[in-house]
Amino acid sequence: MAGDMNTFYSMELVEPESGTKVRESFKSVSEGKRDVWRGEESSEPSCCLSVSKISYTVSERLGPWWDLPSYKKRWTRQILNDVSFHVESGQIMGILGNSGSGKTTLLDAVSGRIGNCGTLTGEVFVNGMNLKREEYQDCFSYVLQSDNLLSYLTVEETLTYTAQLALRKLSSTAIKKKVSAVMAELSLSHVSHSVIGGRVFPGISGGERRRVSIASQLLQDPRVILLDEPTTGLDSMTANQIVELLAELARRNRIVIVTIHQPRSELFRVFSRIAIMSRGELVFCGQPEEMVGFFSQCGYECPEYCNPFDIFVDFTSVDTRSSEREAATFSRMHEITSSYQKSPIYQCMLGKLEQSLQRVDKPAIPYKSKESPSGAAKLAVLFRRTLRNLSRDRMGVLMRLSQNLIYGLFVAFFVMHLDMDVSKGAVQDRIGIIYQSIGASPYTGMLNAVALFPALRAISDQESQDGLYSKWQMFLAYIFHTLPFSILSVFIFTSFLYWTVGMHPDTLRFLCYSAVVLVPHIIGELLTVVLLGVVQNPNMVNSGVALLNIAGIMVGSGFLRSTLQMPVVFQWLSYLTFQKYSCELLIVTEFYGLDFTCNASKPMLPGACMITQGSQIIDEGYPGALSRYTLDFVLLYSFLPALLLLGVISFKIRDKLIRH
Repeated sequence: MAGDMNTFYSMELVEPESGTKVRESFKSVSEGKRDVWRGEESSEPSCCLSVSKISYTVSERLGPWWDLPSYKKRWTRQILNDVSFHVESGQIMGILGNSGSGKTTLLDAVSGRIGNCGTLTGEVFVNGMNLKREEYQDCFSYVLQSDNLLSYLTVEETLTYTAQLALRKLSSTAIKKKVSAVMAELSLSHVSHSVIGGRVFPGISGGERRRVSIASQLLQDPRVILLDEPTTGLDSMTANQIVELLAELARRNRIVIVTIHQPRSELFRVFSRIAIMSRGELVFCGQPEEMVGFFSQCGYECPEYCNPFDIFVDFTSVDTRSSEREAATFSRMHEITSSYQKSPIYQCMLGKLEQSLQRVDKPAIPYKSKESPSGAAKLAVLFRRTLRNLSRDRMGVLMRLSQNLIYGLFVAFFVMHLDMDVSKGAVQDRIGIIYQSIGASPYTGMLNAVALFPALRAISDQESQDGLYSKWQMFLAYIFHTLPFSILSVFIFTSFLYWTVGMHPDTLRFLCYSAVVLVPHIIGELLTVVLLGVVQNPNMVNSGVALLNIAGIMVGSGFLRSTLQMPVVFQWLSYLTFQKYSCELLIVTEFYGLDFTCNASKPMLPGACMITQGSQIIDEGYPGALSRYTLDFVLLYSFLPALLLLGVISFKIRDKLIRH
């Protein structure tokens, strides 16, 4: 059909997997018929997206930081080079290309999610009006390649919470109807009450998970939907169904742009427009039937029984296995690109783009629904969602409540029962329990955060870029949800250990002991989450928190060396550790008013009988601690709001790091 748009083209294809023939027929239709193909009429005006001369370059250092001569030198790499295209409502555009061709970077540039580490030029127009970068988020919906969903929520709950975060003026009844309509549109009604699932336990299928991700974006009624590799990880039949579903969404007066890798030949007829990228350049962009004719005119015909997608992507790819092949294939790619830019297809696209810019009666920019709730309302929704999701993890809840108790069993088994005879280690055993209570408690909190928060962090990264909320709000929601678990876990631990080993038998002292041990446990989890805000690798955070805890015990506890005997610098640093205040409090709580006995005939420790009262331990190791008891409590608990504030700052920093 060599470029004639009114020519009927047909060819037979054989799918390698099934060996069955598939007859593909293409016939251009008039504009009136094309409107019918788009499906039901919409009361909303049509929309067009124009991308003009998008280029993106990054500057990278040549060598590692320890090689200063090479580290100082930079080389510039062109990621996108002068990319332009035009898409209208009712159309679905598929972007093809090999790995590294720039497909995802192009979507990031169009959606405004590209980082600031490079230089981005070019313009994006919607309905002929130039979009500012801060408006991209309000106009486009972007479905990422990975499905970041909460495993223990059902499909309906997932979409309902998203709607509550995105839509303010709708009542609960209206939100329910909205969610039901979106589930019906995405064929999810039959799994509405099924959990999402994850690696540990089964849930909905991969294709259904992908449709849930798409449904989450449709809740705000976007007119332009961008999808990065929506068929990745899916079998060929499910991938085919996903693309056909996206085509149906486009027919309802939307623009759908999707990057896709190795599509089946049946999808050739589904796309309204097909773009092929290579080395950051748009090698071709046009209708499917135009693509076959264009490549035939360039001398690259699609062989019979072959998938045209695979063949044409191969023709435009650069082979880097050897310098000779790279030079030859790079030259061929540029030859095809040059032919495309001289073709009537490209000129027609530029004409439509220019026509939309010069239109006098330009429709308004179709923003997404922006009536989002207040910050407090969003925080409440995030708290409910996080609590419901993590509280359904029965094994996780059991471990969170029992891990301190399990540790307490080891301590109780080792100590058995505290003696009042100083010659038998009464003082040393009590100090050892205090040391273990303060030293081990942060580790259990740290383990909770490392196990649970990274998944929530990935979701907050995506949803914050969608404009649903700020990352620090997810941080606060997670911390608030941990409080009841932390309080209950520590109370179970202290109730068992305190009375089993026979610490000071006083209810008020037990409550003080529990209140003190609670803070290091919360600080361990809180500090871990704060560091996870700026450090991506949980293992590095794990090591960092462990080292900080060890350093705090060495400097602040007074167990390894008395504070008064340490250098002045370390004495000042001890005031910055929560271990200083918690150890002083527990020493006073346990030893104040405690009288010891001494069996001098069988002393186990030399000089042990010199200590007969607990006040001696306080005066020698922590002078003045009794008078600072209330102040120590205030200072210990002041670490919690201080770390909360530091966490908010760290997640604001994370927001900037992701944008860069």
